[in-house]
Amino acid sequence: MDYRIEKDTLGEVQVPADKLWGAQTERSRNNFKIGQPASMPLDIIRGFAYLKKGAAFANHELGVLPVEKRDLIAAVCDEILAGKLDDQFPLVIWQTGSGTQSNMNVNEVIANRALEILGHKKGEYDYCHPNNHVNKSQSTNDAYPTALHVALDGYIERLIGSLQKLHDSFARKSKEFGDKLKMGRTHLQDAVPMTAGQEFNAFATMIATEIERLDEPRRRLYEMNMGATAIGTGLNAPAGYISACARHLAAVTGKPYKTAQDLIQATQDTSAYVHLSGNLRLIATRLSKIANDLRFLSSGPRAGLANYILPDRQPGSSIMPGKINPVIPEVVNQTCFHVMGIDHSIALASEAGQLQLNVFEPVITFNLFTAMVMLSRACETFAEKCIDGIQLNEAHCREQVLSNIGLVTALNPYIGYEKSTYVAKTALHTGGSVYDIVLKEGFLSKEELDRIIAPENMVYPKK
Repeated sequence: MDYRIEKDTLGEVQVPADKLWGAQTERSRNNFKIGQPASMPLDIIRGFAYLKKGAAFANHELGVLPVEKRDLIAAVCDEILAGKLDDQFPLVIWQTGSGTQSNMNVNEVIANRALEILGHKKGEYDYCHPNNHVNKSQSTNDAYPTALHVALDGYIERLIGSLQKLHDSFARKSKEFGDKLKMGRTHLQDAVPMTAGQEFNAFATMIATEIERLDEPRRRLYEMNMGATAIGTGLNAPAGYISACARHLAAVTGKPYKTAQDLIQATQDTSAYVHLSGNLRLIATRLSKIANDLRFLSSGPRAGLANYILPDRQPGSSIMPGKINPVIPEVVNQTCFHVMGIDHSIALASEAGQLQLNVFEPVITFNLFTAMVMLSRACETFAEKCIDGIQLNEAHCREQVLSNIGLVTALNPYIGYEKSTYVAKTALHTGGSVYDIVLKEGFLSKEELDRIIAPENMVYPKK
């Protein structure tokens, strides 16, 4: 392999001649081999490209960056955003805790690509320098978290779309199942009747609530610390840079980015990530609860509840022919368990930050992205491979209601407590149907009984 020699503050470094990165990227590539191939997500790189472009416009506006360099930096940032330089970002998540090497990777690539455009050799940084020009008025300590905020917005957008897809699947099933009767259960025991439509509408409501709840951490992530430089004091940034940078970043992203009120607080405090992670944990908790319910309600097919029939997706056993298991709810459960564990890792990383900087942002980044990708895919898989194909075992569910002793609760206001108790005990001892016993004893006519147990009279709050 051909190399060129580049220098940093530690000395000379051999860099592959055909690569756009420089000395600091090459050192990091060789120093940090943990978790490979857990590469720094390209979404972070594109977040950097947005902020480098915005910063270049702000620096030019304030007279500290010539227009030619502004336009060069902006042009290379556009190439990065278009995915043309993806192979020039080889670093992994597991690196210095502030993300300095990834910031420098972006700075070096932009500088060397600008040099190519100008017709200069890579490394001839007098004409465009990674630090002096691309990173001008910046520190990794404000650039990395801002890039993370920009990237997270896209992940949140995707997660909302996936949650909406799952919500819509539940809502369609709720409408499809409508007023079909089934038993409700508490303490894993028979309770009172409900409809299958109500059961699935409750699932849809849970997901809708989580979609709405994501709005708050998302709004917090529109606050950024660009202009804070090293610790929040704005050292080396020109007057007016903070507001100009926020304005230009909002312009290039089309998002309402604004400067945090307290830049020293914003540089060291990662609670916005903990907030978002807590929301992800809550989504996982609800998803897992729904998956648990569907596994239980579809148990059988002969010796279980068998209220619902899940789509067949995999043969269920290597020894039991014909066995089918609820594999999609099971994988949703496992995904949710992992996301709950990720939340704990993020909380530990946030708490462990010290003084004016949290040096554990890469692991927070990795875990947030991992959790959101997993939840997005789990929601889509749940909707497409399970919910959309669920069938109601309607005749079986109705028979469970009509024969269930719990039905006497609905009859109590009409035939009284004593007769209701008699019906319940008789049904328990004989195994007979509550419906049939009431008719046999003449406590109600068939027309009266059918009216009482009609869904509109039995399972909806009276208005």
